[in-house]
Amino acid sequence: MAALMKAEVLCRATGKKLTNIRRKVLEAVWDSHAPIGAYDILAKLNYGGGRTAPIMVYRALDFLMVNGLVHRIASLNAFVGCAHPGDEHAAGFLICRECGSTAEMDSETLNEALDTAVAARGFVVDSQVVELRGLCPHCNEVLGKLAPGGKGHTHAR
Repeated sequence: MAALMKAEVLCRATGKKLTNIRRKVLEAVWDSHAPIGAYDILAKLNYGGGRTAPIMVYRALDFLMVNGLVHRIASLNAFVGCAHPGDEHAAGFLICRECGSTAEMDSETLNEALDTAVAARGFVVDSQVVELRGLCPHCNEVLGKLAPGGKGHTHAR
């Protein structure tokens, strides 16, 4: 698994330890292919008689977040693997409201616009996650809810 290899290289380069529990939690996040909650991770780890405690999963997730290996999607109270570990970036996600698929987006233009807006207000950001909800290309095609090239809704001003 490429994500696990990247995590090992990143941890080794920064002097951090990718312990067995951290590795298992990271594997569970990447294996899910969709945002996954801490208790779902716990269930995966304990399937077949495991005895991992919830605090172990939360500590592992904290380590993985601090080290840029996973992101927390607050609106879903779930975690996804970081597509760009080791790269300084603002997390941005496209979340399908129908199937739940989530894609990490990387937009230098968006990051610059957010940085400019934040700096103009003198605000200091601790963490930044942008979540955009809508329909993935597959669900949009199947459900036909959006006009081609259009937006799903507009806001009156």
